[in-house]
Amino acid sequence: MSASSIASTVNIATILLIIIAIIIVFYALRAVRIIRPYERGVVERLGKYQRTWEPGLHLLIPFIDRVTKVDMRENVVDVPPQEVITKDNVAVTVDAVVYYEATDPFKLIYNVTNFYLAATKLAQTNLRNVVGEMQLDECLTSREKINITLRDILDDATDKWGVRVVRVELQRIEPPADVTSAMHRQMKAERERRAMILEAEGDRAAAIARAEGTKQSAILEAEGKATAIKEIAEAEKQQTILLAEGESRAIKNVFEAVHEGRPTDDLLAYRYLETLKLVADGNATKIFMPLEMQGLAGVVGSIGELFKSTQETPAIKPPADPAAPSGSKA
Repeated sequence: MSASSIASTVNIATILLIIIAIIIVFYALRAVRIIRPYERGVVERLGKYQRTWEPGLHLLIPFIDRVTKVDMRENVVDVPPQEVITKDNVAVTVDAVVYYEATDPFKLIYNVTNFYLAATKLAQTNLRNVVGEMQLDECLTSREKINITLRDILDDATDKWGVRVVRVELQRIEPPADVTSAMHRQMKAERERRAMILEAEGDRAAAIARAEGTKQSAILEAEGKATAIKEIAEAEKQQTILLAEGESRAIKNVFEAVHEGRPTDDLLAYRYLETLKLVADGNATKIFMPLEMQGLAGVVGSIGELFKSTQETPAIKPPADPAAPSGSKA
């Protein structure tokens, strides 16, 4: 063989080796598959389901096996806004989002063609049914109820698709402009009513507090007056007791002094006449005399005996009384 034919043979072999190496590399690239932790791989062999791959490195037969990756993470379906008529015939615009996650890759691949479109239409129809059975006020105040009801319905419907509906959230429920304006006026009127009620309750509480204060003040004033009267009465009582005790002691002292001095009948008669003179001396037209006339006669007799003894015994003279009349005889 000539050198040229050997060189051509070497070139052909080199080209063949390069082609084989390229085929091997391409085959290796097609045969090796990496499944991420949040994915699952559905493997088909010649159009028939073979198995489901877990996360990791896997090998398949190129051009015979085919793998479809399924994302197992939680996803969201944005339900477009739509007009919904409530039970009281008010058209509202409702917008919602649906959160879901795949539970069975086999069902998600083989039981539904386009899950996103199917979930959107299913959410729209059921949202229309749920909101249509409620009044407008109930729709606006029962979002949580709508979310739970719609989630249960979608979860049951999508179970055969290998999907679990995690939650449903209403982004907005927008009534018409005229209804919104009427609601604003209603809210303003309600707030004004509450303000008036609170103001009336405040005035009532203030009036009650003032009346209670007046009552307590009157009670305290009455108690103070009662205490003052009681203290005054007690003071007067003590004063009367002290005066009585003083008079009792004075009478006792006078009585003891009289007994100790041993006065005679003449002296007592003389003092009695002095007392009668003081009683008769005045502007009064009435003179009170003793009721016991025998006692008065005895006193007069004693006075007569006194004057007789005075005439018989001139050495003893009674004290001069300027008030007594001169030349009086018994």
